[in-house]
Amino acid sequence: MSDKFIRRSRETAARKLGDETMVLAILDSTLFSLNEVASIVWAAADGQTPLRTIVTNAIVPAFEVDAETAYRDALELVGELAREGILEVADAPLAPAATEPAGKQR
Repeated sequence: MSDKFIRRSRETAARKLGDETMVLAILDSTLFSLNEVASIVWAAADGQTPLRTIVTNAIVPAFEVDAETAYRDALELVGELAREGILEVADAPLAPAATEPAGKQR
């Protein structure tokens, strides 16, 4: 089964507030509030790490959920964020979106 690769859109700005992340879509000023799980996915969305790896390494150990359920839920989440234009999803690795120094999240 093929995996998905995800990357934060270049047209966003984001800030982590506690366990949540606020994401601003620059093009239309829409503000999104990502819960703890979505924040983990967002932070790991580097375009290079397969979604299944993100789920297995970061979500499954932190929450009481089996890997397959977590992966299905993550696929649904990234699909929604992609439809909103704040996340890019592909079947192959994507080049990193960030143009800022390492460690600084947009």
